[in-house]
Amino acid sequence: MAETAGNAVKMHHVTKTFGKVTANKDVDLELRTGEILALLGENGSGKTTLMNMLSGIYFPDRGEIYVKGKEVTIRSPKDSFALGIGMIHQHFKLVDVLTAAENIVLGLEGKAVVNRKEINRRVAELAERYGFELDPSKKVYNMSVSEKQTVEILKVLYKGADILILDEPTAVLTPQETDKLFAVLRNMKKDGKSIIIITHKLNEVLAISDRVAILRKGESIGAVDTDKTDQAQLTEMMVGRPVSLEIERPDVKRGEKRLQVIDLTCLNGDGVKALDNVSFEAYGGEILGVAGIAGSGQKELCETIAGLCPSIGGSVLYSAEREGIKVQERILGLKPDEISRKGISMAFVPEDRLGMGLVAGMDMTDNVMLRSYKSKKGLFVDRKTPRELAQKLIGDLEIVTPGVDTPVGRLSGGNVQKVLLGREIACQPSVLIVAYPVRGLDINSSYRIYDLLNEQKKKGVAVIFIGEDLDVLMQLSDRIMVMCGGKVSGIVDPRRVTKEDIGLMMIHAGKGEPGSENEEVTA
Repeated sequence: MAETAGNAVKMHHVTKTFGKVTANKDVDLELRTGEILALLGENGSGKTTLMNMLSGIYFPDRGEIYVKGKEVTIRSPKDSFALGIGMIHQHFKLVDVLTAAENIVLGLEGKAVVNRKEINRRVAELAERYGFELDPSKKVYNMSVSEKQTVEILKVLYKGADILILDEPTAVLTPQETDKLFAVLRNMKKDGKSIIIITHKLNEVLAISDRVAILRKGESIGAVDTDKTDQAQLTEMMVGRPVSLEIERPDVKRGEKRLQVIDLTCLNGDGVKALDNVSFEAYGGEILGVAGIAGSGQKELCETIAGLCPSIGGSVLYSAEREGIKVQERILGLKPDEISRKGISMAFVPEDRLGMGLVAGMDMTDNVMLRSYKSKKGLFVDRKTPRELAQKLIGDLEIVTPGVDTPVGRLSGGNVQKVLLGREIACQPSVLIVAYPVRGLDINSSYRIYDLLNEQKKKGVAVIFIGEDLDVLMQLSDRIMVMCGGKVSGIVDPRRVTKEDIGLMMIHAGKGEPGSENEEVTA
């Protein structure tokens, strides 16, 4: 088959299977020279698998790949690099103890003795050419997430790549950092680079790309010009039917204070402060969103409150009414079953679903039973009630599974999340803590989760929602607590601040931002 030289890359009828699972089926994709192409699709649609074939990590079962008009065979990342293709993965592959420049030249053939001054000069020139802000001599362990990403991009540019693939590059960036990245990508495009960006954020797709290619269930649906489409059309192409993109924030009267956290302080595994005097309150009938760059203490916050992580200071008070009298229980330092024995119904959906939340080798019924088996007296365990609940969850949450007897480890990430969240909600909690509940879920499942959180809010539950998508946090939350480096930058009303305001708070720990509770603003 002949191929025109106007394309940087053309993939024709590319197919890849893993056992009985077809990840990509007869996919066609074109990347034109000097364009930014967004690759869009729900989780599990085959986006990353397709790009992994272009970068040499996987080898296609069938199909042809053309680079700059010539048919090529890519059997390894080395082959891909030789063709000028560089992929920047979602999880960075850097050596912490080396500098930015040392990481960039690592693995390149050259002299045995490295001239650091000369390497730093070359890297600084390359960064300046495209508008990157980077100190070549800075150690990776001292870098922010965006600086590490800059090093990864410069690494492939330094090796001569003119075709770049970025996998979810904005997933852990603030709005300001995203704007800077997009400015750099536009400079690279002006320089003749061809770029594929894998993302699930539709507003970013429309902001940065020239064209959008859509995959659905491993097959190519087509490509559209960005200036001739909108979010509704792209969503329909991804899902196969129209989907409302509005996230509700029902107006519910704020209830009683459920949780009061005072000066909470704890260390991470390396002995460094993960939480530094964190204080806030959570109320029934509201969703308190928690925003922050990855690693700002969100994980330790929810695990400490839930009794899974030790603290070195502070207190957590749970407020309840017993026999008509309001009481406060100190729960900091108690284990989850000790909290439960006090009659406190607290549910926690952790970030690590199969590591902390569920047992992969057990079926749905047994995983549901994990919540209740200790409370049963006698020799025999009741399996009937958990089985009925598991079957109800399958119907209510549209969980795709062969049945309640299938091990949850065989389910997709999205379905695993539905099992975990459904089980926790079924316990009728008064406090629900959820960490990244829609990570790995498709659009339909994500919106179902948002509905479930709103239903809990309407029932008077205090919901603490740790999220990574600022757009979602701002639409769903009644208040947003912003964290930076283990500290609280402020607690704001999302109706009174912009996404950019929150982005600044995510990188500067300080008080008194617009609309913050320091101005006595209540949601």
